[in-house]
Amino acid sequence: QMFLVESGGGLVQPGGSLKLSCTGSGSTFSIYTMGWYRQAPGKERELVAQIPSLGIPKYADSVKGRFAISRDNDKSTLYLQMNHLKSDDTAVYYCKSELGGYYSWGQGTQVTVSS
Repeated sequence: QMFLVESGGGLVQPGGSLKLSCTGSGSTFSIYTMGWYRQAPGKERELVAQIPSLGIPKYADSVKGRFAISRDNDKSTLYLQMNHLKSDDTAVYYCKSELGGYYSWGQGTQVTVSS
């Protein structure tokens, strides 16, 4: 089972950028499908972006062209580069690992977009 720790959240002005990181331990990071999800107050958790062990990443329509997901398997780390941030991007962002029906979540990191 993967143990995940997110970092990099914070307060940013509209139009600004942030880069989130998620470091995994306890299992072989490279074989997992990894994803970023977010949950805003009063809303359900939703997929932001996902990257398989091999293959093409996918994105929610709301973040296409603004966010980029990437992974460094040597460092067991997942990234989410967020550009042109909007107030609607305000949420707790969670990292998730998936493999064969098993999954793990990180504890989440708060992203607040506000002037």
